[in-house]
Amino acid sequence: MKRLLFVVLICSPLSILAQAATWKVDRDHSSVNFSVEHLVISEVDGSFKSFDGELKAAKPDFSDARINFTVDVASVNTGNDPRDKHLRSNDFLNAEQYPKMSFKSVSLTKVSEGKYLLEGDLTIRDVTKRVKFNVSYGGTVKDAENKQRAGFKANTYINRFDYNLKWDKLTEAGGTVVDKMVDIELKLEFIKQ
Repeated sequence: MKRLLFVVLICSPLSILAQAATWKVDRDHSSVNFSVEHLVISEVDGSFKSFDGELKAAKPDFSDARINFTVDVASVNTGNDPRDKHLRSNDFLNAEQYPKMSFKSVSLTKVSEGKYLLEGDLTIRDVTKRVKFNVSYGGTVKDAENKQRAGFKANTYINRFDYNLKWDKLTEAGGTVVDKMVDIELKLEFIKQ
């Protein structure tokens, strides 16, 4: 019994130290952006204005982080109302039936100082696929209110056809009006809770 009590007393501080801290995304200082090639000659940029995310990590370098993120599909904004309405339709995101996109991480691997590879499951519409993001860690600071903040930038490419974003038209020359590959870039600032 004394031995068991000794083990519990020794291990308790370690388990407290190993508990993951929760960080919530600061939407006022974050963005979820995308770009896609248009008519083979240029790109159209867009963003999602409503999103939420949480990061949990016990290690100060975030190498053990677990991330959950959601995006409100109806908040898509390309600066063009008819195009945004089309993107919310069944041709693309079908915001009425699938109001949220989500991402749940499975690993965050440190590649070098400040560089990580984030892997997880991205769900768009009714499809979930494993994706990898290249992540840059900008650092951690305390703000004027003494809250700890951490900054990250993440990017990846996805094939929109993999997620049933099926609209497809060709130009007279045979190129696509909207490319199948979409560049996704997130600039995220998290606040420790």
